[in-house]
Amino acid sequence: MKINPLLLFGIFFIGISSVEAQEKISLTLDEAVKMAWEKSNEVSLANTKVNTKKYELQEVKNNQYPDLKISGQYQRLTRASIDMHNNNDQASAEPMASPDRAMIGMANLSLPLFAGFKIQNSIKASDNLYEAESAYAAKTKEDIALRVITYYTALYKAQKTLELLNENQKQARQRVTDFTELETNGIIPRNDLLKSQLLVSKTQLSIDEANNNINNINFYLTTLLKLDPSVKLQVNEADFFNLKTSNVPTSDVSALENRKDLEAIRFQQKASEANIKIAKSGYYPTLALLGGYTALDLKDFITVKYAMNFGVGLSYDISAFYKNGAHVKQAESRALEATNTEAIMTDRIKIEVQKSIEDYDLAINQSVVYDEALQQANENYRLVKDKFDNGLSDTNDLVEADVENLSAKINTAVSKANIIQKYYELLSVSGQLSQSFNLSKI
Repeated sequence: MKINPLLLFGIFFIGISSVEAQEKISLTLDEAVKMAWEKSNEVSLANTKVNTKKYELQEVKNNQYPDLKISGQYQRLTRASIDMHNNNDQASAEPMASPDRAMIGMANLSLPLFAGFKIQNSIKASDNLYEAESAYAAKTKEDIALRVITYYTALYKAQKTLELLNENQKQARQRVTDFTELETNGIIPRNDLLKSQLLVSKTQLSIDEANNNINNINFYLTTLLKLDPSVKLQVNEADFFNLKTSNVPTSDVSALENRKDLEAIRFQQKASEANIKIAKSGYYPTLALLGGYTALDLKDFITVKYAMNFGVGLSYDISAFYKNGAHVKQAESRALEATNTEAIMTDRIKIEVQKSIEDYDLAINQSVVYDEALQQANENYRLVKDKFDNGLSDTNDLVEADVENLSAKINTAVSKANIIQKYYELLSVSGQLSQSFNLSKI
């Protein structure tokens, strides 16, 4: 049979495409966090909001500089009757010729001298709002980092569980093979063979569930990192065993100093205090330095040049005495809202820190117990297997010991990841997560 070379090439190409579609990438936790900070839409939006506040601050600062306006006009005039009056005559005896065009040029300068401290306090308010938005952007970075850590540790747990299940499945299948031969020779009853086969089926269900978890978590993480969903991420196991969990927070002192969301509320509170002063500025008069220049030319009639003026302008809104009070009370109420918000957030942060400290300690204690349980499960399986081989134990005991041994291995592996996850969660509620990755702040 002659095979078409094009068909072989097509099969080869399809095989290559299938391999590429299942591309695997090994990614450390540090690399994943950095990638998320660079590509996350949430971080990009937060940075954009910071830039917006920066431009708003610059706009407010521009109010302290003088305003200079230049205007000019050129007009064609219709015929008009113009009478020139003077002190001696009621009207001139003869009407003068009407100009048919007019040119006007003006330049006006206004420099605020005093506005009830409104400009200075507006700058303070905008500056504090800019700092608050910068703090919120930093908090967004920490939230994204924690989300990456959560997915990363979950992916490690699922992959490690699948690895242990596959190893156990090989042993279970080999046991079925051995029991089949023993049952055929009449050494063991068929019921023992069925129990071993049932364990293979149950293990396969667990493997399928683990694969499903891996696929879902992998999709979540690749979406967050802006990678192709077909990419299969492989976590770095060293991240869970070589991390030195030093300087673990033991109180809420660090959180109250470093939490960016609390810092943002404090800046908003300062801005609200400045807004009270801005509202009270309505009780004061405004004073400005004025200057101007005018040029006028009515053809064949009048020409004005070098008409310069300067002086001081004063304005005072008398109605502000009874109108501005509501504006001031509104600003004071908003400042009180910010104060209450800070108090509420402070209490919530204390609760979060305490819970995270307890969860971290629990994860460490559980890991110690799981390590001991693994040793006990290994020894128990060895003893039961030895008894079974010598006919002193039945299949139920062997299967039960096998299941307990597998469960102990999975629990031990998962507990290591739990320690790292709880450690980073504690850093997050303490406001120290971003610093732990040694990356630049927003």
